[in-house]
Amino acid sequence: MQATALVHEAWLRLTQEGRYKFESKAHFFNAAAEAMRRILIERARRRQTVRHGGEYVRIELEEELLVSPESDELLLILDDALEKLSQEHPCQAKAVKLRYFTGMTHEQIAEALGISPATAKNYWAFSRAWLLREVSSRKRDGR
Repeated sequence: MQATALVHEAWLRLTQEGRYKFESKAHFFNAAAEAMRRILIERARRRQTVRHGGEYVRIELEEELLVSPESDELLLILDDALEKLSQEHPCQAKAVKLRYFTGMTHEQIAEALGISPATAKNYWAFSRAWLLREVSSRKRDGR
């Protein structure tokens, strides 16, 4: 999925029927990150169904335009791990969503979450290691 298409879809979902009233910049970016995450996960799940060609090997023609990991299966594993991170470490999970799905810098994340840039960097470092361990164990276990 092209980054532009992802941003447009997220924007449409966020502004649809005026269902969201954003209280702050941080609230908007958190909602945008969550919307982008959900769009990518829905797309990955849909593409894995047999009805949508899930049994065929897909070849992407313009890989540099992809926003998601190399495979839908890996994206779904990452989503499960991110859900678990959200339950165990909600602040760190918010930082990951802002960094990964919206491309925010540590400074922008710090401003959005009301934390220091050093704390944002620490959250990112911790979360990357945590998610890598979780994803690696799930791939080994075949979950």
